[in-house]
Amino acid sequence: MSDRYSRQTRLPEVGVEGQARLGAAAVTVVGAGGLGCAVLEYLTAAGVGRLTIVDHDRVEESNLHRQPLYRMGDLGRMKVEAARATLAALNPEVHIDTLAERLTPANAPGLAAAADVLVDAADSFAVTYVLSDACQGQAKPLVSASVLGLAGYVGVFCGGAPSYRAVFPELPPQAGSCAEAGVLGSAVGVMGTLAAHLTLALILRLEPPVLGRLMSVDFRTLHVGGFSFAGAAEPVDTLAFIAPTQVAASDLVIDLRGPAEAPLAPFPSALRLGVEALESAPQPLPAERRIVLCCRSGMRAWRAAQLLRARGHRNLALLALGE
Repeated sequence: MSDRYSRQTRLPEVGVEGQARLGAAAVTVVGAGGLGCAVLEYLTAAGVGRLTIVDHDRVEESNLHRQPLYRMGDLGRMKVEAARATLAALNPEVHIDTLAERLTPANAPGLAAAADVLVDAADSFAVTYVLSDACQGQAKPLVSASVLGLAGYVGVFCGGAPSYRAVFPELPPQAGSCAEAGVLGSAVGVMGTLAAHLTLALILRLEPPVLGRLMSVDFRTLHVGGFSFAGAAEPVDTLAFIAPTQVAASDLVIDLRGPAEAPLAPFPSALRLGVEALESAPQPLPAERRIVLCCRSGMRAWRAAQLLRARGHRNLALLALGE
């Protein structure tokens, strides 16, 4: 064995056998932003055999303060391609695949089936629920991390532990983004590194097991918390996210985005109706058709679905269309 891994193989928890496990492992990382950069860099350096990077974005200058895989010369490049070039230079022994598209309910099951561990580094509620559903269905562990402002968390779900839905059955009433709330690059780096560590712990089968545990960090107060959710019960009545290709001709699609936000609706027959309009002036909707609620992030769709559930509608689906 080369000197590349000599410092980690010296650990009794790793050794030659553990390094072989890392080399044989396949990990899919969804999101090549701030969290994903830290995850990808440390998994590559540790010698994880196969990495798949999933991201549909291009490198922008505003990314550079927290996404150290990229340089000024990468501006405009697809993140997956720029990341692969940097990671290949770091460790050419690692095989790196890329998928330059969104994570959706259509491609998530296949990605889950092909990986030993999946990492949610997308910082999107819709992506997290979609990944959790796919991992739960394939019995694959999911490491999910999130950072906003000066606080973050990371947990290990599915694969024998409760799913993300079991711990967080409801979306928050509102959620910010890095662009809106701001974020400190060092906070993202710490949480991404923790996600990488938990991924390595899963592959190396470290004791005690990390499955079913969540860790939180408040970078303002330096408070570190955490808990076990091993006994959390799976929700029975869930709202599923679907892909645009999974919308049927018989569905009633309600586009919750306004014309200014989305001048062209992807579904010509969709109703253009905001959540506020649903709340203030209830419209009778057919009970026999599935109602598909769509918006940019999935947050408004979730809120509208709760409103319709209170009125007796049960055949509902959510669609997060992104930017």
